[in-house]
Amino acid sequence: MMRETGGWRGHESPSPRGGGSRFRRGLRLAGWNALLLILGAALVAMAGEAYLRLARPFMMSSDSWEFVPNVGYLRPPNTEILSTNSLDFWNVSRTNSLGFLDREPPSPERAAATCHISVIGDSFVAAKEVPIHEKFHVRLEELAARRLPRLHVTTSAFGKGDTGQVQQLPFYDEYARLLHPKLLVLVFVRNDFVDNAPVLRALDIAGGRVSKLSLEPTARRRSDGKLELSLPRAPLPSSPRARASWAVRTLEEAVDHSWLVSWLSGKKEALFPSGAKQGFVQAVEALRRQPSYAALLEGWRPAHWTDLRRDFTRKDLHPLFEDALQYTRFALEQFKQRADRDGAKLVVLASHTLRRYRYGPRMFERLNEMAATLDVPVIDHADFLLRQGANLGEANWDHDYHWNAAGHRWAAEALLEYLEEHPAICDRPTGALGGAAVPAPGSGGARLIRDVRAASLLPQRGGVEPVDSLGTFW
Repeated sequence: MMRETGGWRGHESPSPRGGGSRFRRGLRLAGWNALLLILGAALVAMAGEAYLRLARPFMMSSDSWEFVPNVGYLRPPNTEILSTNSLDFWNVSRTNSLGFLDREPPSPERAAATCHISVIGDSFVAAKEVPIHEKFHVRLEELAARRLPRLHVTTSAFGKGDTGQVQQLPFYDEYARLLHPKLLVLVFVRNDFVDNAPVLRALDIAGGRVSKLSLEPTARRRSDGKLELSLPRAPLPSSPRARASWAVRTLEEAVDHSWLVSWLSGKKEALFPSGAKQGFVQAVEALRRQPSYAALLEGWRPAHWTDLRRDFTRKDLHPLFEDALQYTRFALEQFKQRADRDGAKLVVLASHTLRRYRYGPRMFERLNEMAATLDVPVIDHADFLLRQGANLGEANWDHDYHWNAAGHRWAAEALLEYLEEHPAICDRPTGALGGAAVPAPGSGGARLIRDVRAASLLPQRGGVEPVDSLGTFW
């Protein structure tokens, strides 16, 4: 025992105040750790933002659209378009006075005096991934000037992404035919069997593969079972958007202003597509409940949810896809009739994507057999690549199936090879626009626009925004 002044004291127990101090010290330590984590994350975010802004010219693609009667939506004329997948390419292009990503078209007078080649297709022709001077039709013109100078080849291109040959028919009627092409080239890619068929196209939109515009040319089946082309005459009225929640608006602002948030958002969408399968399944079930489609969809189970292209690689097609092939045949027949009427030679350039990876050769074989019955030659891009000793994957970007500069060069060389074997194409007499008045010759594309619009041959544009809808299709 120890004796202290004021009395005796035994063994002391821990003070409650000492335990409280340790708790407060732990709380302060946890606070400092959380602050350090927040500061660390902020520094990493700032470093990521700085890196992306320094290493990349821009972060997001930009696009805008205007309605054109009888055609649908096209890009506005003379407008700068930014395109990137944030991995392989960052390209800046400018539309011409017609709203296509190409040079100004030649005047009708100059085009008629040359072996003019018009190319029509989807995003492989729009080709916003590469500069205009690297696109295959421009390369073709340059190659022909060196190797076939006597033919005097000139070219023009009319391409818009997410379209099939049905939606591309007005590109010929309203634009290409005015240039009296000797050779008309349709670029066919792996999406086209789906894009030509209204039902599959509607399901494709629901599945989220792409966001397509609802108002566009389409083929419709008449009461007698025959197909006919239906053209959009006027734009749909804009629908007011529901006000988004505060959280959604904040995220949208962050995506618009932060390169890092934009990059992370793109990665998330690529890895975890939002609601794609759910939307696709709901659309399929909605169709099954409609009497006019129930029999067509009976017994069908997709080869792959949200990717209808794979069904065309099956040996035996479900009736839904047999029906879909009729729309592609209809579009090719329509192009063939127009080409024959106007004196042009029609050919199809089959993209290497018809044979690429898991899709196998059946898509190409179905196209080739269909074209042969219409006496339309098919130029096989994949076959040309293999004959050059190239791998099919060398023709497209690492993270995108569109052609890179090499893919465009090989497409140009494949077409040049066809021209070398069939030079008489350039001697074909061309028609007089099906009886329509030929516009007065001008010095270039801008004059062509004025002259042709004055003759009421080209549609005027409207400024109504596009509306996404599935109702147009079913």
